[in-house]
Amino acid sequence: MLIVYTGNGKGKTTACVGQAVRALGQGLRVAFGQFMKKDGQAGEQKMLANLLGERFLASGAGFFRDAEFPEHRLKADALLAWAGDMLDRGVDMLILDETLYALNHGLLLEDEVRGLIERCRELGCHLVLSGRGAPDWVTELADIVSSVTEVKHIYAQGGKARRGIEF
Repeated sequence: MLIVYTGNGKGKTTACVGQAVRALGQGLRVAFGQFMKKDGQAGEQKMLANLLGERFLASGAGFFRDAEFPEHRLKADALLAWAGDMLDRGVDMLILDETLYALNHGLLLEDEVRGLIERCRELGCHLVLSGRGAPDWVTELADIVSSVTEVKHIYAQGGKARRGIEF
């Protein structure tokens, strides 16, 4: 299955982590990668690294700035290569957090994402993608699409990110 978590609200990564935990609880071999996000910045990264070992990778360069495009693209390429390796190793579920964000900024190409979707289907591997702004073609290919909508967020009231909540 292709599962997509998109929308402008908080909770897409959290949904991906929950999907990973559910699949692990059923004995599935899960690999979890994060585009854009630097390793060691968020609580879920520590837990996923403990649970998954080498089947977890956060290879991002952090917040995206146009001037740093080459570095971000190299990091995205590295995660794509890792994802291919995980598929070669026979994982049952591949979760790629912030794929849609990377795609929307040109760090991933449509052909690369389509190829990943096709390869997962051929191998019978569930693929979970997340990020804002799912393109129509991703939505059409998906089996499940959930949109997380922001109703209220502390940022809008001048609040700051809190440990254990946003990271």
